[in-house]
Amino acid sequence: MRFRERPREQPRQRGPALPAAVGALCRALPPRGRPAPDTLRRARFDRPQASLDFWRLLYMLLKQIHRGKWTESDAIGDQVSFVKWALWYHGYRRPQLQQLPADGSRGSRELLLAFSWLLHSLHLLELLLAHNRLQTGDETSVCTCEEDVASSQEGPGEAGAEDRVDVRYLQCLQGRLKLQWGALHAQHQEQCKLLHKIHLFTSGSHMDQNLGHFSVTETDLIRHPESYKQLLQLLESETMQLEAFLEWKQLEPVYWHWMETVLDDVAEEGGMCEPQDAHGEKRRQPEVSSCCPWADRLAGQMDRVSRDLLALQEQLQQLVAQRRAAWWEKVAAGEELQKEKFSASARKIQESVELKLRALQRLGAPRKNQRHGPCRLVLRSKDPGTAGSVPREAVPALSAAGVIRELQGRQASLQRELQQLREQCRQRLQGIAQGWQGVICVSP
Repeated sequence: MRFRERPREQPRQRGPALPAAVGALCRALPPRGRPAPDTLRRARFDRPQASLDFWRLLYMLLKQIHRGKWTESDAIGDQVSFVKWALWYHGYRRPQLQQLPADGSRGSRELLLAFSWLLHSLHLLELLLAHNRLQTGDETSVCTCEEDVASSQEGPGEAGAEDRVDVRYLQCLQGRLKLQWGALHAQHQEQCKLLHKIHLFTSGSHMDQNLGHFSVTETDLIRHPESYKQLLQLLESETMQLEAFLEWKQLEPVYWHWMETVLDDVAEEGGMCEPQDAHGEKRRQPEVSSCCPWADRLAGQMDRVSRDLLALQEQLQQLVAQRRAAWWEKVAAGEELQKEKFSASARKIQESVELKLRALQRLGAPRKNQRHGPCRLVLRSKDPGTAGSVPREAVPALSAAGVIRELQGRQASLQRELQQLREQCRQRLQGIAQGWQGVICVSP
């Protein structure tokens, strides 16, 4: 009796849990453009009323991921095209979504599937929480991970005519990149100088002895105390969003079980359409066997065609045998001439293998003090007895001087690899230029 009663109790427990899971999911999304839980229920039944809301939701979420500017008054056609492009960029290649109309009038179920795919594949909630996190301290991004450059190099391929790019255009792009990089570096240096002034002037004023100084946000609160209400509202909103995220993580299996039923409905509708299409194809096929007085003549023509094909096949085999024999003769005659080229290619392969082996050794070696992600900037005085200085053993920290030394070592390694690649390109260009008679190549 107990075994029979369990299936009856599961729907009763799952019923209230599904609205709670959907509600927690909606509350965990960013406040701006947050959907109503009823929108997901309507999309489950492919209601057209939920299509526009879902297009706006995906547009808002994907714009935040790509750090783009957006307003609620953007045209629906632009929103639809951007959502389709962004989903294709992230790997969602479902053709049913790309075929939806540009006015956003239908396709709410397809959008629900795309939204759920983003939740699972991109870890959408975690990504949005990290992007929209309220920063009360001065932070910067630090990455000391070694990127595997050598192992990702491929052999030189032959570029087609459509793949060739003018070198002058590449030089122009490189010049623009250097100019933008220089301007960004100058702005970053100016920001660092201002941060250093704030940290130095407020040294010894913070209650937390591990910090010792105020951040930019805290300094602004001291100058404008009335702005604390807005900051408090933002903190409360972020706290509520984090609480909803924790609730969502507990109820997440209920949501995915519900999405399985949505996929079952999509599969059933697809299965119902296929037999109808197949029946229509059968209905459109002409009945050949009932009225074909020219069937004998057609059979004779097919016999003649088959005999011609057999004859062509025999001729083709003979031609292949002749070409193969001629090719082997050519190979035997030019074998000595290919020895030098073979040795040169063998050296290149050996160098490539050595680079990849060194990369594998770096991957297998234990990596120390590798950081990736945001870090809070804290000013530490060189003199331990100075007022406001932070003890070095108070918290585990990453020294800026250590990061600079590590990055300089990595820069030197990349410079050596760049010089090696340039030397290989120079040798290859010299080999190509030797085959041109009457052409003088002058290095830039």
